[in-house]
Amino acid sequence: MNSLFDSTPEPIHLNLPDAEIIYYPAFFTQEEADSIYEKLINEIPWQQDSIRVFGKIHPQPRLTALFGNEGKSYSYSNIEMQPHPWNSLLQKIKSKIESVSNTNFTTVLLNYYRDGKDSNGWHADNEKELGINPVIASVSFGAERMFQLKHNSNKDQKINILLEHGSLLLMNGTTQHFWKHQIPKTTKPIGPRINGTFRVIK
Repeated sequence: MNSLFDSTPEPIHLNLPDAEIIYYPAFFTQEEADSIYEKLINEIPWQQDSIRVFGKIHPQPRLTALFGNEGKSYSYSNIEMQPHPWNSLLQKIKSKIESVSNTNFTTVLLNYYRDGKDSNGWHADNEKELGINPVIASVSFGAERMFQLKHNSNKDQKINILLEHGSLLLMNGTTQHFWKHQIPKTTKPIGPRINGTFRVIK
């Protein structure tokens, strides 16, 4: 990964109402993505928090870690996470994403999906600390997983995107107001995947 990171692939702009979504299928080269994946697996202090669903406490169906600027905690699903300080690898990834997103990110939430049983249910990244029309940049490493989007009011608007190893998905504009997204469970044998969602906490 000596040339971190030289090339930027042509983006794919998704034609969806009430949303601005751009997909870069090979944002990192195969070599870069392989190296990043191995480092994240082995060097991140992964944790498993508990969440409350319909009044019952369950272990969250994935491992997580938060990195970011000092003092920028992040809360979701009754979980409040305090950030670890940025490491050099995450700073380099952040810098490459910022070069195409025109956004200075303060925080990244890392998710480690160990197999197809790990998931992330329907939600929008619309917490108040993210402000109005947040920019969410999602990078993926490891096994490909299906990313699903559905419109809040137009039931005919639903889309599946296979998030590839080394890809970047940018969600801009009013996307979080009008759409929800998820990583569903799958019964197919599938390897581990790491996702990082970069965001700005106000």
